[in-house]
Amino acid sequence: MLDVRRILLFTEVARRGSVTATARALSYTPSAVSQQISRLEAEAGQPLLERHARGVTLTDAGRALAERGQRIERELRAAENELADFAGLRAGTLRIGTFPTVGASLLPQAVIAFRGAHPDVRLTVRSARIAGLWTMLENREIEMSLMWDYDWSRIDREDIAITPLLDDPPALLVADRHPLAGLDSASLADFAHDPWITRADRHPVAEALVRGCRAAGFEPHIAYEAHDYQEAQAMVAAGIGVALAPTLALDGTRPGVTALPLQPPAPVRRILLVRMSDHSLTPAARTFTALLHEAAATRKA
Repeated sequence: MLDVRRILLFTEVARRGSVTATARALSYTPSAVSQQISRLEAEAGQPLLERHARGVTLTDAGRALAERGQRIERELRAAENELADFAGLRAGTLRIGTFPTVGASLLPQAVIAFRGAHPDVRLTVRSARIAGLWTMLENREIEMSLMWDYDWSRIDREDIAITPLLDDPPALLVADRHPLAGLDSASLADFAHDPWITRADRHPVAEALVRGCRAAGFEPHIAYEAHDYQEAQAMVAAGIGVALAPTLALDGTRPGVTALPLQPPAPVRRILLVRMSDHSLTPAARTFTALLHEAAATRKA
């Protein structure tokens, strides 16, 4: 196979018409340039230059190779420019995963900032439950994903890299007319005799509720299983029961509902950014990660 570096050097000789001029321009010695051209001719199996006192003349094979060399130069310059665009966030794509509560709270701030600063990078966001996010990560459909875990079910895989963003403590949702709605904070034990509204379909917050209540010394009486937090809030406002919800799910608390901070011990979930460990972050992903940290810091403040 022909050596590309020798082809590029030969193309420069063809352009300048002289081995000596090429050596001077590239800070080589004339003998070093001549040796490389001789090796290229050996690779090509035929002469490429005719040397004479005033310089060099290309053979027919040399002219054909010099034309190819010019094309290679153009392609390499294009490749360098394209890579520079990726590095400078003037091109490329970024595919990330999320889940509903973070997609409606933490994520928008980072998305707005990223798209405002780097409009030429195509940003795609996929929202799913935890199993779907894992599938998309493993299939490389997304580059990284926001996820969560609790202390009794930590994400622990050797093939992933985890970046913690923030802790998301729960709050107690009660109707405004509830006798304890005026408290500055509350404990689960304060509501041991209340009916509870939880999440359906074995949602993680349902397990968090049961674990928290059992740790407080009682078994929760489940009065309603909701399929999202807005539905849960509606049932709380209607007086069917009280509910447990992560703080990030409470950006839009509906009228008639009061959110009470929950006293420790409380089932706090971690918000994480996860990627496969064999996947190096692109410049776009590194920039977006920094924006997520900024959004998380805003939430902590």
